Amino acid sequence: MEDYPKTLAELEKQFATDEACRTYLYALRWPDGFVCHKCGCRRMTITAAGLYLCLDCGRKTSIIQGIIFQDSHLPLLTWFRAMWHICVQKNGASALGLQRALGLGSYRTAWLMLHNLRKAMVRPGRDKLSGEVEVDETYVGGVKTGKRGRGAEGKSIVVVAAEKDGKGIGRIRMMCVPSFSSDDLRNAIRSMVEEGATIITDGLNSYNSLSRYGYTRIIEETDEELDECRLSRCHLAASLMKRWIIGTLQGSVSHEHLQDYLNEFTFRFNRRKSASASRGKLFYRLAQYAMETEVFTYSKITKHNL
Repeated sequence: MEDYPKTLAELEKQFATDEACRTYLYALRWPDGFVCHKCGCRRMTITAAGLYLCLDCGRKTSIIQGIIFQDSHLPLLTWFRAMWHICVQKNGASALGLQRALGLGSYRTAWLMLHNLRKAMVRPGRDKLSGEVEVDETYVGGVKTGKRGRGAEGKSIVVVAAEKDGKGIGRIRMMCVPSFSSDDLRNAIRSMVEEGATIITDGLNSYNSLSRYGYTRIIEETDEELDECRLSRCHLAASLMKRWIIGTLQGSVSHEHLQDYLNEFTFRFNRRKSASASRGKLFYRLAQYAMETEVFTYSKITKHNL
């Protein structure tokens, strides 16, 4: 059963102590009861240090071991409030906004929390897109002079994939790629879209090899008035993503961290219907995924050693 606060008052009441936060994380990590990661035993006892001791193999496990809360100097209470703040903000949160909302001592702390939580927004083993999927590319970056269109300088290339859901948009995926080469675009599609899906693209030759990898490719007709293909779902998703970056992040996104921002936008977009009913549902999903996401230190992120 999904358990999550629906209002700030409920959050404050449910998670008034770090121990309450740990109890909640325990239920997320072991919904059917403790299971030793090493031997699979279900018998355990809790040590004086709050660790879970397997009674078969003797392995000690912390509830936050190996995940984004590990080794943090911040209490779990602060992490829970950070997750809530991010999820209730319709357009997301900046590091400066998070620092002010939580009264954090430094911008760096807020920035690191946000990047770890953004990494948690990608569920390990998540389902790929399926059915009919539009695929197109767009650029993300500051205003540059010079060449426009494919080959524009100084911008990051992002592949956008959007499922058709009747006349609307289903789920989306977005991925940074180094180039428009056949290998780069194909690899992006294979990581985002199930084999056997129908891929709808423009006439770019780099997509010609898709049929050899189990996809059916359809080339969308060109709109003569706009002089571009009617990949309306991709165009809308890309437009919303760019507006989000400008509105939430003031358009300041480095190429090195762009994928993290794309992940956050995708997380929000794909849960737009449930979020409209309850922002607490986003909080619940983020807490779930955080239990499966390894911690990234400041040096690891800034060195791009991902």
